[in-house]
Amino acid sequence: MALFLTVAFVAAGALGAVQPATGIPAEIIQLTQFGPALGVGLAALLWPSRVREVLAGTGPGRSGRGVLLLVTAPLVIALSVGTYAALTGDPRFTPPQAPFALIAVAQLIGACGEEIGWRCFLQPLLRTRFGPLTTSVVVGVVWGAWHIQIFAKHPLYAAAFLTMAVSMSVVLGWALEGVRAARLPLAGGFHALINLGLLLFMDEESGAVLPMALFGASCVVAAGLWTWWGVGRAARSASVPAPAQAQARTQAPARAHTRARIFPIMDDVR
Repeated sequence: MALFLTVAFVAAGALGAVQPATGIPAEIIQLTQFGPALGVGLAALLWPSRVREVLAGTGPGRSGRGVLLLVTAPLVIALSVGTYAALTGDPRFTPPQAPFALIAVAQLIGACGEEIGWRCFLQPLLRTRFGPLTTSVVVGVVWGAWHIQIFAKHPLYAAAFLTMAVSMSVVLGWALEGVRAARLPLAGGFHALINLGLLLFMDEESGAVLPMALFGASCVVAAGLWTWWGVGRAARSASVPAPAQAQARTQAPARAHTRARIFPIMDDVR
């Protein structure tokens, strides 16, 4: 884990330093996003079987929450933009300079470059030690602090960004709990939608405090709803016995009674 985090932070800084020389606009994609992917790649070279096991996920595998996760992103953006427009009378839309289709595809690629590290590697690795909520909060703090450039802006902006990162990590943690094969596309898709919302409406690069504060507050609402659902679902699962176990308990006496009746009959036949 220490190696992954070190590479994720150092590689992101190095990639950010060389991006101006590449001529790639940050609006399209930020090369820093591939820092976590490089961390996972190096870990895979050193411990291939362990990394494959972590990336494959644990548990029986679940599905059915992917659509809800992806819908959460535009709802959060709409809530924050609507609140900002109600307060200021300005929806704060910033039209992109590059073609939107190019930006959307590039943002998805970059988001997956991050999420293979955060939600596909670090999250399941910590999940073996902690519960889903604690794990998500820890990953969210690391994820937020990894955006080290936020600390050069206003302290309230940095605090709002960290709040947003932790809250979104909680949403992702509950949504991806038990999910195996689809972790990367779901996490990357959600992350890309959030990034597009920040790019088009939050103007995150300007360091303006109010839009980021409203965005962070909207993310807290989403995290609260997902936590309420996740905790309730876990409580219901714990209180209801597994169908197979319940069926086995009810059928065991019947099978024993049947054997008790069959054996004497067969003795009589013989």
